[in-house]
Amino acid sequence: MKTFLLLAGLTLATAPGLLAQTPARPKPAARPATAPPAPVLNEEQIATRANGLTTNMQKALGLNPQQAERVGQINLVSVRNVETARHKYRQDVRKMAGVIETIGQSRLEMMKEVLSPAQFDKYQRKREEKMGVPSAPASQGNPAPGLPGY
Repeated sequence: MKTFLLLAGLTLATAPGLLAQTPARPKPAARPATAPPAPVLNEEQIATRANGLTTNMQKALGLNPQQAERVGQINLVSVRNVETARHKYRQDVRKMAGVIETIGQSRLEMMKEVLSPAQFDKYQRKREEKMGVPSAPASQGNPAPGLPGY
């Protein structure tokens, strides 16, 4: 019994020492959160590309001066946004493609507001040609026997 009491006494006497915390170490200084550097865009190149698009559209669609000015602004904003997305998401191609698709849809909506219905239809046809979107089902050889056209 004496052994048991001695063992229990030692355990209780050393328990606070075992549970004591070691002195706190100073934490390393926190680094200030820095945003990634803003992409450096070549404004001259962006303006040249946007002006080229506007000039081609003016010739192809017969834009009046007011339309040409508004289309120029739309092109400038769109080209700048695409270049920004390319720099910002160059490591995440899927994200970049999604952002560029959204920019394209936004540009299309803005063009629809500026162009007349005939101009927009012509613009849309040219755009689909350029992007390789088929406008009518392509003939792929001879139709199967028994189907119309054989």
